[in-house]
Amino acid sequence: MPEDTPISRTSPSAGPGSPEVTGVYDAASGSIQYIVACPETKQAALIDVVLDFDPEAARTRTDSAEHVLSLAQKAGYDIVWVLDTHPHADHVMASAWLKVMTGAPNAIGEKVRDIAELWRGFYHLPDAFDPDADFDRLLAAGDTFRIGTLDVRVMLSPGHTLGSITYVVGRDAAFVHDTFMQPDVGTSRADFPGGTASDLYDSLMALLELPDETRLFVGHDYGTQDRRRPAWEATVAEQRRDNTHIGGGTSKAEFTKLRDARDATLPLPDRMLHALQLNLRAGRAPAPEADGHSYLKIPLNRF
Repeated sequence: MPEDTPISRTSPSAGPGSPEVTGVYDAASGSIQYIVACPETKQAALIDVVLDFDPEAARTRTDSAEHVLSLAQKAGYDIVWVLDTHPHADHVMASAWLKVMTGAPNAIGEKVRDIAELWRGFYHLPDAFDPDADFDRLLAAGDTFRIGTLDVRVMLSPGHTLGSITYVVGRDAAFVHDTFMQPDVGTSRADFPGGTASDLYDSLMALLELPDETRLFVGHDYGTQDRRRPAWEATVAEQRRDNTHIGGGTSKAEFTKLRDARDATLPLPDRMLHALQLNLRAGRAPAPEADGHSYLKIPLNRF
């Protein structure tokens, strides 16, 4: 495998009602992109796929998304959904590009409307962002749809953002984005606008109510000093027992104190102010101006 080929691994189906899941690691952002497939019908969804972004040159590329698509094509999958869990702060989403390339509808949580309203203020762009136009479906907690024979259920999982959602697919897989990280790392930050450690704790507890054997697929991994290889899958039972932030029954007060203290030390992601302006358009650039180029508006001294 060439050195620049993204790491990918497939978690096999455990039988009827259990999806096959391929995770593809994006080293630049520490993100994991997912292909979740129905083994019976070969229908599949793409979740949280990355549009490459160079913050120094403000240039986008489609290499990562093309690689994910090529893996899906080699597996013989028919892409029927393009899904995101939330408007990401550390990478640009490939949703709009994938919708064009696959013809599949794209979706995200309905509270992206509230996130868009929040960021209209930060960018001082009162007429920007129309999630209803850029996404084919805005999903509410409890909504359901299908990937082949697999039922998909939507959970609202706020904390990292106010509108993050989890996709529970079939009987034993959940895509939990920026809630849990791997058990040896803990949990995700909750200090972005609209996020709170209190809400994140409640979301974590709700996810731990899923069956013990449910595979939880996380949104990010950066490894540890003892574990260099990226990882992104652990069961509910493993997270409940071993998670360094909440394993063994950490109280809400203990967790929020720990999470808030940790978040106070973290810098903003270097792509955040670029990415949100794109992701609130499903990864689309703003309309070109008179010279044919698109421009982003970056607030100074707001964060």
